[in-house]
Amino acid sequence: MDNYSFIEKILFPSVRLNLKKLRSKLDGKTVLITGASSGIGEELAYLLADISAHLILVARREEKLFTMKNEIEKKNAKVSIFRADLRNGEDMERLLAFIRNSPDGLDIVVSNAGHSIRRPIAKSLDRYHDFTRTMAINYFAPVQLLLATIPLLKNKQGQIINISTVNTLLIPLPYWAAYQASKSAFDTWFRSAAPELNAMGISTTSIYLPLVKTPMIEPTPVYQTLPAMSPKHVAKIIGHSIYSRRKIYKPWWLIFGQLASICFRGIWELLTPVLLKKR
Repeated sequence: MDNYSFIEKILFPSVRLNLKKLRSKLDGKTVLITGASSGIGEELAYLLADISAHLILVARREEKLFTMKNEIEKKNAKVSIFRADLRNGEDMERLLAFIRNSPDGLDIVVSNAGHSIRRPIAKSLDRYHDFTRTMAINYFAPVQLLLATIPLLKNKQGQIINISTVNTLLIPLPYWAAYQASKSAFDTWFRSAAPELNAMGISTTSIYLPLVKTPMIEPTPVYQTLPAMSPKHVAKIIGHSIYSRRKIYKPWWLIFGQLASICFRGIWELLTPVLLKKR
């Protein structure tokens, strides 16, 4: 049971996860999870621990990955760990070689690794690297990973699950230019590629998430007081998406935000600069 406040229970209704269906879908399968050492990736790995699947866990923190491997392999899953910074070309090439040489092939990719940054443009003038690094992990890395693994997924009639954000479907916010541009870039790429992937027999799932209680939000103090989804809840959503092959998950209330983004865009663009000047 997630430790939710009253408002969080309304915003984030519980997910009924059918473990029997999930086990049937994943027994003997290989699942690649990026960003696996914390937050959503970590909770998903532990959710799948009781299933006889092969989990390939990718993250930068090797020590944490070893700890997870030791815990998970006390149960039913087999675990391979791979330390990699997916922004680094050499690390990516080593990972791709490892995946290609895996005798088990590849059935599911959960593209979860990402980086968030909140910084005003006025404080970014000498920080171009903020944009290149954010684009590297949120856009170029998943594109490179998928281009290399699509042949493997096609052979297995597999699935790609993209962990995205509701921000890609809403009007952009001040201070989030680097993050929102990078996440929107990959979301657009993935939605554009999805029909072609589906025609190959590869299922595609986009999971649009609100604020999630992960280490990624810790640098932004205001987020500590806002309603946020738990990583365990998200792991259940991913699990459900694996056996249901659901194409899209988004919060029930997002439609209202999308309508507001369309109907009130002009007012937003007029008032926001005025409000920012008062700060």
